[in-house]
Amino acid sequence: MFANFFLNFESMKTFLSLVLDTRRKKKDGSFPIILRLTHFRKTTSISTGFSVPKKYWNSRKTEITKNYPNADSVHRLNNLLLKEKTKANDIINKLYDEKKLHYMSIDDVKNRIVKNHKYVSFIGYGYSLVEDLKKSHRYGTARSYKGSLSILRTFMNGRDLKFNEFNYSFILKFEKYHLSKGNSLNSLSSYLRSYRAIFNKGIKEGLIDREAYPFFNYTIRQTPTKKRAIDFKYIKRIVDLELPKDTTLFRYRNYFICSYLLYGMNFTDMAYLKLENIVDSRLKFRRKKTGKLFDIKITDTLKEILSIYTDGKSQQDYIFPIIKRSSLEIQEREIAWERKRYNAGLKEIAKLCGIEEKLTTYVSRHTFATQALLKNIPVMAISAMLGHSKLDTTQIYLKSLPTTMLDNYHERVSNF
Repeated sequence: MFANFFLNFESMKTFLSLVLDTRRKKKDGSFPIILRLTHFRKTTSISTGFSVPKKYWNSRKTEITKNYPNADSVHRLNNLLLKEKTKANDIINKLYDEKKLHYMSIDDVKNRIVKNHKYVSFIGYGYSLVEDLKKSHRYGTARSYKGSLSILRTFMNGRDLKFNEFNYSFILKFEKYHLSKGNSLNSLSSYLRSYRAIFNKGIKEGLIDREAYPFFNYTIRQTPTKKRAIDFKYIKRIVDLELPKDTTLFRYRNYFICSYLLYGMNFTDMAYLKLENIVDSRLKFRRKKTGKLFDIKITDTLKEILSIYTDGKSQQDYIFPIIKRSSLEIQEREIAWERKRYNAGLKEIAKLCGIEEKLTTYVSRHTFATQALLKNIPVMAISAMLGHSKLDTTQIYLKSLPTTMLDNYHERVSNF
């Protein structure tokens, strides 16, 4: 008995009513018919899109009177209004059943009703997230979402795509379209991961039900990437390579070696390093991607390279000549441009050092991880040095053991 009373008491805190909003008279003399939402003694209004003159509204029955002249069927019009109220009540009841209603503000409840009233554009919502990411200075993720959404718009030939249309069969059609053009499975994987993230955010905001999640039965696949680590002898060749100090290749070689000596630091984190990050012969900084704090001892080799770029600078200056503007958005572009030039320069360095493997910004990070493994450094320690929160991520870096290491193992089991 007491449980039923409590349930009724709780449900009475949030309710809807159809009313004529007589505070807002329209130019034609009519007044909007609204859903008045009450939630914990606060009220707000939700438009139904209909309006009638005051004399044609029955406030007791909360419906349009039968003599209303501007409708082919007043009965049908009242049914539409009742249907809108029923749909909104269903959303409230679902929030109550999920034990969410009690912790929501009236604006939260209203947004759930308004957004569920009509399926939201998946593409439009995706672009709104791009703008939010930019405001949060997460420009890399914003670029990733924007690029993926651009591909989706091309596939849709300019037509809109609603959340409820982004389903399992749609993903299969998109996959077939993408691969039929000769594109790689890994690029498909990249796009689908962006779409999955957007869909998950849409679920959290109540734009679509969790039951509609299209990735329950679809696995995002990708082909294993080629081994990115190089042999240590090549690292030594890069270190010993004689290059004129006033050339870009000299700078790019230094970037590569610094990255290797700083636990395989990625290029973006290197770009944001300032002199103030050097404290007591150590480099202290936070990763842009994860916010993880690093505290790395500056070795003699690293100190020698850093001195080339720190002399005559103030504490607030960037160590490497990559970022030159103050705008965060422009800084991200500067990093992207320099990374592109850096990768092109690494190709030239690879030729000069006789390295046949592809040399990119990622190679220093993967090589550091592999060499740490070869030096019998525990995987837990390697994971910490790389800044990974999960060992699974570290295993991706270490999954392709060097062939020389495998050869040694083979000799151990082959000697009779």
